[in-house]
Parts: sequence; C-alpha cells; structure tokens
Amino acid sequence: MDPLVIPILVAALVVVFLVASTVRIVPQARRYNVERFGRYRRTLQPGLNLVVPVADRINTKLDVREQVYSSDPRPVITEDNLVVNIDTVLYYQITDPRAAAYEVADYLQAIDQLTVTTLRNVIGSMDLEETLTSREEINSRLRAVLDDATGKWGIRVNRVEIKAIDPPHTIKEAMEKQMRAERDKRAAILHAEGERQAKILTAEGTRQKDILEAQGTQQAMILRADGEAKAVELVFQAVHRNNADPKVLAYKYLETLPHLASSDNNTFWVIPGELTEAVRTVTRAFGEESPAASPEPERPGETGAGDGEGPAAPATPTPQLGPAGRSVSLDAATAADEAGKQAAAAVDDARAEAEAAQSPQTSHRTRTSGD
Repeated sequence: MDPLVIPILVAALVVVFLVASTVRIVPQARRYNVERFGRYRRTLQPGLNLVVPVADRINTKLDVREQVYSSDPRPVITEDNLVVNIDTVLYYQITDPRAAAYEVADYLQAIDQLTVTTLRNVIGSMDLEETLTSREEINSRLRAVLDDATGKWGIRVNRVEIKAIDPPHTIKEAMEKQMRAERDKRAAILHAEGERQAKILTAEGTRQKDILEAQGTQQAMILRADGEAKAVELVFQAVHRNNADPKVLAYKYLETLPHLASSDNNTFWVIPGELTEAVRTVTRAFGEESPAASPEPERPGETGAGDGEGPAAPATPTPQLGPAGRSVSLDAATAADEAGKQAAAAVDDARAEAEAAQSPQTSHRTRTSGD
C-alpha cells in the first residue's frame, strides 16, 4: 500500500468535514441563531449560508410562522365570588428570533402565565353574567396586555380567544331553569299575540261580512221595492188605459174575499163592512149591461118599438144579502159564510146573463118567445 494514500484520504475527509461545517441550508419560514465562541453572532436567513467551521455554532432553530397555543382550563373567581374554569387559545408569531431566544428562557410558559394572571384581573372585575356576555371585551383586554408584555421578547400576539367558560354545575342548572322559564315566557307571549291577532282578524272578517250582507239585503230590498212600484205603476196605467168597467173591478174584489179564511191557523178573521155594498155593485154592474134588464125610457126619434120586436124582459131584481127584517146579530163566521154564498150566486147569475147577452141566437129565441 502506498504510504501517500492515507494522508490523501485524511485530507479529503478533513476537507469534506470543513465544507459540511461551513455550509448551512435554512428552510423557508425558519431562523437559525448562530453563536461564535458562545456569543450571539447573527441569525441565518432561509437559503444557503456559510459559517466558520468550529468557531460558529447554531444555538436555536425557530419557526417564524403564526402558531397556536391552547392553554389548559384555569380556575378564575368572578366578582360575585363564583369559580369558573376558563381556557384560552393564543395566536402568536415570532418577529425577532434573537430576542425570543435570549430575552426569555421559555416564551410559551411566560405567555401562559401572563395570560392567566391577566385573565384573573379582568374576570375579577366582572360578575358571571357579564363574563358570559363580554367575551369580545375580555379578548381585547387580554390581547392589549399580552402584546405589550411580549413585545420585548420578540413575539407578537395576534389574537386571544376564550375557548370555553365552565361555571359550576349548580350554576348551570340554575341557568338552564332560567333559560327554560324565559323560553316558556316568550312562547306564552307569542301564543297570546297569535290568539289576539286571530280574534282581531276574525272580528274584522265578521264585521265585513255583516256589512256586506246588510248592503246586499238593502240593495235587494231597494230593487224589489222598485220592481213592485214599477209593477203597480204598470198595472195602474194599464187599468186606466183600458178603461176597465165596474164589473171587472168588483169581480177582482170578490176574488180576494175567500183568501181571508184560507189558512187553517186563523181563529179570528174580519169581514169588511162594505161587503153588502160590493155585492150590490157587482149585481148592478152585471144587471145594467144584461139584455134582460129593464129598458130605458124611449127617447124621441128612436125606432126600437116599431121594429116588431116584443117587449123587453123585466129587469132581474138585485139580490140582497137577506130579508129586510132579518136581525144582523149573527156572528162574523155565519155572516161571512152567507155573504160568500150570496156573492157566489150573484156572480153566477151575472155570468149567465152576460153569456146570454153575448150569444145572438139566444137573444133571438128570447125575443121570439116574448112575441
């Protein structure tokens, strides 16, 4: 073996060791603190860095990304002497690697203890209800204190959040009962409001319905009254235009008499006082136009007697309701029945005479038998 090989190998190993000790590659978002003979020299930035072999030594490697630290629940006493357990979440970032490595021995423990003491000071001035409803205020005050204290340590506190506030079990039960009572109260209020609105709407609907029904009834009555008025007016005009004789009027008057007692529930009904006069009018009306009635006195210039016709038949006597000497002390029912019978008989006689007057053959036979 050549005696020069060994020195060459040793020299190569020394060179490799020196090169490896000289070159330092720092990853992104990392910072390396370099000490030379035990004293801080510089901080290596990401990338390729050269150091003095043997003299320079990397002391700490720090991560400058934003990091999260969650503390354990810590007991805190509120202003109303209630013990609650509060755990926090801390978001921080190393801004000065040298200060973070040399200004504080353990920056995480320091931040944790500072958070606990600050939290006890803040919560101690609040009662339980205010503590539960003032998380934003607590977070702001904690962040202000921590940011001011950790600035000299090369750490920036970006955000502090209270993760949980756990009151005692008895307080939880009381709060649950209170919340249940509040919910029941709101439910009862909402139910009452709903019923009130429903009743108001129902009343409004009923009122509108009654108003519309009343308006409809009013319009119907007005239209019905207008129709009846027009009908009466038309009948009145027709009667006057056609010049109805007394026969028709008297006959229509007698037709309405039987309807007075047509109902079975009637126990009392009234006969008009002018019934007998109406019957006389009917018989007189039919008797005056009958050919069997007594002729009127001859007037000068008339030739009725010289035509060879026989004398006219004597006029039919006007039917009477009863003998002249008969007492009128009959009750209303008997008088009405008898008056109805006599009126019917008078109408039948009048109809018979009217038919005899309208038939030429019957008149011819009557005149022949008279001759």
